[in-house]
Amino acid sequence: MARAMWKGSIAFGLVTIPIELYSAVRDHRPKFRLLHAKDESPVHYERVCQREGKSVGWEDLVKGYEYEKGQFVVLTKDDFKTAAVEKTKTIDILDFVDPKEVDERYFETPYYLQPGKGSDRAYALLRDAIDKSGKIGVAKIILRDAQHLAAVETIGDAIVLTMMRFADELADLEDFRFPKAEAVRPGEMNMALQLIDSLSAKWEPEKYTDEYRDNLMHVIQAKLKGKKPRLTERETRPQAEVVDLMERLRASLEGKKSSGARKTAGRKPAATKKTAPRKKAGRAA
Repeated sequence: MARAMWKGSIAFGLVTIPIELYSAVRDHRPKFRLLHAKDESPVHYERVCQREGKSVGWEDLVKGYEYEKGQFVVLTKDDFKTAAVEKTKTIDILDFVDPKEVDERYFETPYYLQPGKGSDRAYALLRDAIDKSGKIGVAKIILRDAQHLAAVETIGDAIVLTMMRFADELADLEDFRFPKAEAVRPGEMNMALQLIDSLSAKWEPEKYTDEYRDNLMHVIQAKLKGKKPRLTERETRPQAEVVDLMERLRASLEGKKSSGARKTAGRKPAATKKTAPRKKAGRAA
């Protein structure tokens, strides 16, 4: 069983429910360390003063905010205490909103909320109420000395807390250049919709794998055994400018149709795999 990252309670209105916070994601990518090429010994980092060129100990370090190039305001521990909000062990739900109204760019890292000791019934009540309402809670939580905005929603039997970005953390769309709708021709739109339809499939997350990670692990295992790695070669698409969009769309459609015909020819129907139904179709941007 994983170890809880944080223990506290979740509160909405006058209701408080003890919960435990667990990471909902796993990092399977291999970790690397920098080594000295000569003898393969690990390399340590040093904190070096740019002016003196000498190493600096932890006890001689302070934190500074660079307000101009090379100009800093030094902040002390007392300064950080002055700015800090009250530390609590509570996830405070402020509002319940329609998830379709929340831009997908706000969402970051998910965590599982597990009921604390003796709170199973209250937990189940909150979970089922959120599920039936079709809404998500917008909450605030203090984690690692920083305040975070978070979404409280349900997936299956779990209440999931997803860290969110604050509004001022999103780059403004007006700062970028995007083509207007009138730049699209009706014929091109119809062809593009046909291509999307031909590529449409059921959501099966297991079929999307990290090929780079798999190749790295194959290389690592092969080097441990003193062998040459056997990697699956993948055709790389050439980078080229699209001269005729309609022609490229048409070629894509024809290629998809011929590929589908080859795959289905002589193949026996595959057994259907039962998967747990997903609670929501997803958040709308």
